[in-house]
Amino acid sequence: MTDGVTARRRGRPPRTEAADTRDRILAAAREEFSERGYEKTSVRGIAKAAGVDSALVHHYFGTKEQVFEAAVEVAFAPALIERDTVLEGPVEDVGERMTRVIFGLWENPVTRAPLLAIVRSAVNNEAAATVFRRLVSAQLLRRIAGELDAPDAELRAELAAAQLVGIAMLRYVIKVEPLASADPEQIIARVAPVVQGHLTGP
Repeated sequence: MTDGVTARRRGRPPRTEAADTRDRILAAAREEFSERGYEKTSVRGIAKAAGVDSALVHHYFGTKEQVFEAAVEVAFAPALIERDTVLEGPVEDVGERMTRVIFGLWENPVTRAPLLAIVRSAVNNEAAATVFRRLVSAQLLRRIAGELDAPDAELRAELAAAQLVGIAMLRYVIKVEPLASADPEQIIARVAPVVQGHLTGP
């Protein structure tokens, strides 16, 4: 019995260590992409920041593009969880729910940092933009469009997203005043009706 317990205990550390290593690589990748952008970030640089060998980065993720995609998925996980919140409730209020979810993610320092890294990389590099576009389109916008009773539902969802992304860029990335320091509730109150108009207006 003791041998069985010992065997089980011996079996756990590698799995725990693997998960910790993977998380450390992802955290380092987000930092590198945030500080250097996609173009100047390398697998070797990510490995050095994570304190591992480059071969481990390739082992867990593959290419730099695949590392970036994994980082995007982790950063967008809260948005995908909140996506169902956006889709629940009457369609007449979907604009406000969508606006609140997006601004909630940007206002939270924990989720803001990886979002900044991703947006900065996507703006400056086509490969990063492709990964970002694929995830956002497949996981977020198409689901929202599917809830709209309109022939141009995908365009409506994209226009709503463009409205929110544009404001997020000015507020959190470029930090244009007075938008950058305006009260979030004030912004939501003004933007939500516009987003609603994109989604369900004539």
